[in-house]
Amino acid sequence: MRRPHTSKPTRLDDRLHTPARRLGGAGDRVVSFVRENREIVLASSAAELGARIGTSDATVVRTIQAMGFTGLADLKDAILDSLAASTPADNMRRSLADLAHSTGQALDDVLEIHAEGLEVIKSPTCRTQIAASVHALDAAERVVIFGIGPSASLAAYTATMLARGGRTTLALNATGSMLADQLLGLRKGDVLLILAYTTLYAEVKAVFAQAKSLALPTVLLTEAPDTPLAKYANLIVVVPRGRPGGVALHGATLMALEAIIFSLAAARPEAALTSLDRLAALRRTIAGGRNPGTPETRR
Repeated sequence: MRRPHTSKPTRLDDRLHTPARRLGGAGDRVVSFVRENREIVLASSAAELGARIGTSDATVVRTIQAMGFTGLADLKDAILDSLAASTPADNMRRSLADLAHSTGQALDDVLEIHAEGLEVIKSPTCRTQIAASVHALDAAERVVIFGIGPSASLAAYTATMLARGGRTTLALNATGSMLADQLLGLRKGDVLLILAYTTLYAEVKAVFAQAKSLALPTVLLTEAPDTPLAKYANLIVVVPRGRPGGVALHGATLMALEAIIFSLAAARPEAALTSLDRLAALRRTIAGGRNPGTPETRR
């Protein structure tokens, strides 16, 4: 069973734990759901929240207003504000405080977090966002994937898998002034898939600025729809990275990326199969007489 969110009290926490008045059974369910599923709230509409909780969207909105927020957008802003001051160390402290000191319970907690992320991906909103993104990326002459820090590995993996599927790709993964060298390679016909979250830091701002100057479409995979960062993108895919205030976990992000990868392969199956046949032939050449199906060549 999920343990309560543990963090330094904020205005958001005060309102979630001490609503302004008695809310009734449905209202209490709304408050409990918001308290324990903040990442889902960030990615959901009032109607989607009502369906999850088993009540109407009107009850969701009335309850949020009874807690002192002007509406769902105001609540989402408060959730994002509660994250803004957190450092990675703060997030780890909160996450560890939520875990018992046993591998089994830690595993259960991680599995539960990823199950929550999967529910967001399965939602109609996220499905629509992924479909629109696949449509935009399928039209590209080249798919350019940006990601730095931990997301650099996800960007590299995505570029590799898209290339295996017959797509021309480029990964932008440098930081500081070295990113400028990579941005020199952007050209007409590119569509950018940008992995970035909440903060409009210098590198992602430079990527968006260069995309705008070249009139290149941008798809942003991020964790919240209502941030200054999200407003820079043509399209967004909203996927939670674990629980707000906790350690960032990328399982749900990887699932969304793989959905995009395989959707693009399905859009051009002949090109994907031709590319994979070439990959197999190259592996046989490199293997030299060894079985190309051995573990080191099966990746």
